[in-house]
Amino acid sequence: MKQPLWEPSAERKARANMTRFMQLVNDRYGKNFQTYDELYTWSIENIPDFWELMWEYGEIKASRLYTTVVENMDDMFNSRWFQGAKLNFAENLLRYRDDQTALIFKGESQKSRKISYRELYDQVARFSRSLRELGVKEGDRVAGFMPNMIETVVAMLATTSIGAIWSSCSPDFGFRGVMDRFGQIQPRVLISADGYSYNGKQYDSLGKVKQIIDEISSIEKVIIVPYTKQQHSDISGIPNAVYYEDFLDRKDGLEIEFNQLPFDHPVYIMYSSGTTGKPKCIVHGAGGTLIQHLKELKLHTDLSREDTLFYFTTCGWMMWNWMVSALAVGATIVLFDGSPFYPDAGVLWQLAQDEKFTVFGTSAKYIAAIEQAGLKPRETYDLSSLKAILSTGSPLSVESFRYVYRDVKTDVCLSSISGGTDIISCFALGNPIGPVYEGELQCRGLGMKVEAYDDYGNSIVGKKGELVCVAPFPSMPVYFWNDPDNRKYHSAYFETYDNVWHHGDYVEITDTGGVIIYGRSDATLNPGGVRIGTAEIYRQLETMPEIEDSLVVGQDWNNDVRVILFVKLAPGEELTDELVQKIKQNIRKNASPRHVPAKIIQIDDIPYTINGKKVEIAVKKIIHGEEVFNRDALANPEALDLYKDLPELQT
Repeated sequence: MKQPLWEPSAERKARANMTRFMQLVNDRYGKNFQTYDELYTWSIENIPDFWELMWEYGEIKASRLYTTVVENMDDMFNSRWFQGAKLNFAENLLRYRDDQTALIFKGESQKSRKISYRELYDQVARFSRSLRELGVKEGDRVAGFMPNMIETVVAMLATTSIGAIWSSCSPDFGFRGVMDRFGQIQPRVLISADGYSYNGKQYDSLGKVKQIIDEISSIEKVIIVPYTKQQHSDISGIPNAVYYEDFLDRKDGLEIEFNQLPFDHPVYIMYSSGTTGKPKCIVHGAGGTLIQHLKELKLHTDLSREDTLFYFTTCGWMMWNWMVSALAVGATIVLFDGSPFYPDAGVLWQLAQDEKFTVFGTSAKYIAAIEQAGLKPRETYDLSSLKAILSTGSPLSVESFRYVYRDVKTDVCLSSISGGTDIISCFALGNPIGPVYEGELQCRGLGMKVEAYDDYGNSIVGKKGELVCVAPFPSMPVYFWNDPDNRKYHSAYFETYDNVWHHGDYVEITDTGGVIIYGRSDATLNPGGVRIGTAEIYRQLETMPEIEDSLVVGQDWNNDVRVILFVKLAPGEELTDELVQKIKQNIRKNASPRHVPAKIIQIDDIPYTINGKKVEIAVKKIIHGEEVFNRDALANPEALDLYKDLPELQT
């Protein structure tokens, strides 16, 4: 029988929000649930009842109550939630107006800045008033080309208070990457910092802003936030540009006019990665985003007003939107701009100590990197306040699970979570009242009827299959931008299985109710017709100090597929015959003979998206002689050129 790495104490379970919610279900419906599995089963067998109770538990502010919880329950693509309700997204995030700290911002090499809930409300009120004076109205787009800082949150809240739609991408995106996103949605207003910091260097953003303005004719106003410069930059060359402090309305004590809108009124436009074509513009509704985030933050993350939440993210990743929703819980949120390794590998853990993080969110790549750097935070930093560590972006390896409990903190709920931009939330995530098993996401999310399908569309447990969701949920996109007949939307998720959401992850539902992620199913390897998840190979390589990073793809070869492994070696290492054999033996012993690559090729760099995901599909296209567009979606687009015309792949 599997042994857990961690289990919550009886006291911790007793005071968890999840336990309180379970008791609410028991009282309301005459149940006697004692475990998460019982609660989860009830939530997916009684979906309308679950989400109605979540509305109540989340204390959603609405000027008009819904008439139905869900319509068209049996037609997933056409399901509609909480029809008749009127609410405002920003009003729900600004329900607290006291002196508790709302946001803490730490810029690289800068002192922290703090803003209270009262001060946040005041800034949003002034920004919102100025947007209204510009004529910004419901449905207009406001775009943020911003670092992860306080002014970004203010601009988003002001935008959504009106019912305009917020969309953002990180300032480290290349110009073409920005155009592929903002160019499609035609914003009326653009807000940008004058630059951003990374790894001890400052980068100017104003040159790109000028290019953006020259190409997107819909932009009527540009708001510039001073950040990296000692003195205000000259913005006279940017049409209709104004500094942030000059844009804010001068009046004090303003009340925000929160436009009351339908549950599915658009709040965010998010973007797919765009590494295999122009990014899809995914439109998310205010109510669905709000209720799903409240569920995940309050129940699955056990967040309350007493907590301090940090997530290492940029404004181009959905985790930013997820994190900012913690304002609706009344927690303190820590925003960070910069490199997580400058001036040293411990910078985020120093921040965790200084600001007394209770929840530390990051990526699987970051956890693997600090282990490789030899960092042992528990020996250097006071992490006594830390109760949970969240990881997403890619599968968290077994070794990283062990590392966290060995070298970070023994008594912490390590929640590997997985969902996506597509749903602006999670399919599988943490369970504060349940055990943590190495290599597993703790549970499927409440109200999310998630299953693994085999090749014939049968639900399977304990075997690898396609991640699907077989019942509606409120944070499905409301539509795609510029997709009037919903053809792109339907094609993205509903073409593989009839009336079932097909997500594109290769997973296993375990007998403990957990989930193992094996990688994207469109990057799955098929040697000899046997499906292999790339994460199974990466896991073996992460134990080898000789290998700094790796990427694995399938190459079409002699009417079959052969596994090609690219390795970036640690400094001073060489890809000798001995090392090649060691890699193969490690994979054969700990995975299977079918996982052993046909070719192992040394490479100088591994391409990643700006959000830290390996771009296996783009490399697969390159080695097959296909063109890769939209390279500006990558953090290091030049790395793709290393994979062109490799002689080792011709034999």
